[in-house]
Amino acid sequence: MSELLLEAQGISKYFPGEHALKSVDFDIRCGEVHILLGENGAGKSTLINILAGVYPPDAGIMRLRTQPVAFNYPADAQRANISAIFQEPNLIPSMTVAENVYLGNEPSSNGLTQLIDEDLIIEHTLELINDLNLAIDPYALVSELTLAEKQMVAILRAISQSADLVIMDEPTAMLTRRESSQLFSVIRRLRAQGRAILYVTHQLSEAMSIGDRATILRDGRKIATVEISAVSQTDLIRLIAGQENLNQHTSPQRRIKQDQEILRVEHLTTATGIKDVSFSLHAGEILGITGLIGAGGTRLFQALFGVEPLVEGRIYLEGKPATIDSPQTAISCGIGWLTEERREQGLVLEMAAQNNITLASLHQIGIGPFLNLEEEGDIAMHYADRLGIKFSNLKQRARELSGGTQQKIILSRWLASNSHLLLLDQPTRGLDIQTRAEFYRMIGDLARRGIGILVVSSDIDEILNLSDKIMVLRNGQVVDILPKAEATPYRITELASEVTDDPP
Repeated sequence: MSELLLEAQGISKYFPGEHALKSVDFDIRCGEVHILLGENGAGKSTLINILAGVYPPDAGIMRLRTQPVAFNYPADAQRANISAIFQEPNLIPSMTVAENVYLGNEPSSNGLTQLIDEDLIIEHTLELINDLNLAIDPYALVSELTLAEKQMVAILRAISQSADLVIMDEPTAMLTRRESSQLFSVIRRLRAQGRAILYVTHQLSEAMSIGDRATILRDGRKIATVEISAVSQTDLIRLIAGQENLNQHTSPQRRIKQDQEILRVEHLTTATGIKDVSFSLHAGEILGITGLIGAGGTRLFQALFGVEPLVEGRIYLEGKPATIDSPQTAISCGIGWLTEERREQGLVLEMAAQNNITLASLHQIGIGPFLNLEEEGDIAMHYADRLGIKFSNLKQRARELSGGTQQKIILSRWLASNSHLLLLDQPTRGLDIQTRAEFYRMIGDLARRGIGILVVSSDIDEILNLSDKIMVLRNGQVVDILPKAEATPYRITELASEVTDDPP
């Protein structure tokens, strides 16, 4: 038995209209990887926010190395050598990678003035980058990075702080298999050094691979803490959901394809790194797009949605040339974009769910500046019913809803605006097993209704499950477009990373 590092007893937390945590007991030992499992809304985020000092508990006590502690602010937890990496990396966009990695912990020169040693910051950051075998420029501005790259910078910062406890909230949600494997190697090294890792994930394969123990939450209560070596994935599913018949990769039913070409892209090139991309998409078809971090899927969507201007190339919608020079034009052309950063780019967090649903279709429910609130409510309720959103959620602020409900709200927005082409960027990132399966069924249903769908995902299993054909990108270019029958995890990885060895 390793030394007990942190113990929490009877932790409870209340939010308006919600009892988020109900007398939860939790402990973590030095030198262990402790997995935190549960569906969206189970209380995982609330618990890790309390442990990281984001907000205090309303009841309960915590002890660090047997001594009572109280964290009222994140700085309190950081002084106690607890570092947290959240799903949405908390970085400063206008600063460089290296400056973010050592922010608040900058090495200084030995002179009397104790000036920050910028050369030493770069040197130490490069050592961390090389140790993880990452392709990140320490001089690059964070504003220029993809979400996946930002996630890796947050991980670098946590490692640089030499914390006794590192909290990781869905750290691989935006990483490829190779990058996830690199992260797991780092986690094992930290564990060997006696550090504790609290690891939040919905991927049970990750839990089984790197976890020592797992604590399962459901509806704000602790269900159990188990030794990973003593349970199966089926056991974990039963504890998480209270039922056994859940499949993480539930395939959509067979879709009826249509002959109509809904989108054709010819030699599309942008200043942000998309190079000579060509493909087509038919109504009722799902094209999966994948590759390594920075391969260009998100940047391709930015071009298709009018965020990034074209340098060269043409876009055709339903066989007709289209000039998409702004998001407003894209929306008027029937294009909807579910962005990878739903909280920053997809939602108005302080606005009610109902208002978020109708944001792209306000012209349909009012005259001039005046809205028909009754009609707005009817539209929101219609799509809430269609996508399984609880009606009670419609009046809540988007910030207060679970990740799965937030994704449904954004998807409802584009259905309400009559989109017939959907761009889905990492659509199930951060969703639990049951909600992910539900999203797969919804996407399949939308395709059967004749909507054309592009899906960008770093999860190869997800791409294989959802797609009719798969486009592999590398450095902003199309490497190949594979029919589903010819696509395998190894073949996709080979194309994405220029692997030439024989498969194992």
